[in-house]
Amino acid sequence: MTLLQARGLTRHFGGLRAVDGVDFDLTQGEIHALIGPNGAGKTTFVSLLCGRVAAQAGSIAFAGQDITRLPAQARVRLGIAYTFQITSIYARLSVYDNVALAVQRRGLRDLRAGVMAALDRVGLGAQADQVAGTLSYGHQRLLEIAMGLGLAPRLLILDEPTQGLAAGEIEGFKTLVRGLVPDVTVLLIEHNMDVVMDLADRITVLNFGRVLATGTPAQIRADRAVQAAYLGG
Repeated sequence: MTLLQARGLTRHFGGLRAVDGVDFDLTQGEIHALIGPNGAGKTTFVSLLCGRVAAQAGSIAFAGQDITRLPAQARVRLGIAYTFQITSIYARLSVYDNVALAVQRRGLRDLRAGVMAALDRVGLGAQADQVAGTLSYGHQRLLEIAMGLGLAPRLLILDEPTQGLAAGEIEGFKTLVRGLVPDVTVLLIEHNMDVVMDLADRITVLNFGRVLATGTPAQIRADRAVQAAYLGG
């Protein structure tokens, strides 16, 4: 089942064609990676999907509903959560309170149960009372994912989640993401190609705001256009 479908999605900034007529499909329950050179339009594209940036042309459907003109908060309520490339936690609040801010949007009766479920899922249950800003960088990234999970998303968009993580933390991250599917569909923007090739069911390559290729990791690895533009083959 197709969870998200974009057709002809376009966003220009002056003369820069950041996203230029992109068609894109996400299958429910998959891990889908979005890769491409710096400046390819990846972050602008996912900002269009989650409503942080308005599309100038094209359409977006989520779970069969046209969301092209919906504001970001309405898309969150429908089940789209986006974690940022740069950690965006509330450093002075506790770990628990960071996640509670997300969970309370769902109107759960048992707020604590919802918060602890999200923290336990990323392995931070024991740090619930710790001030978020005192966590290690790797744990702050995990907290951000817990905040996304606190929204009970159908689609979780992760923007450069392994940036700055140590090798051991990356292995833990991969285990975490694998455990999210098929309940949660994951769209992953990632420069670490080992992570991409190990995790992704499918990969879409953007270049100059357009789709260069979409396929399995093996297909993308063997694609000569992708090799020339991005993989250095």
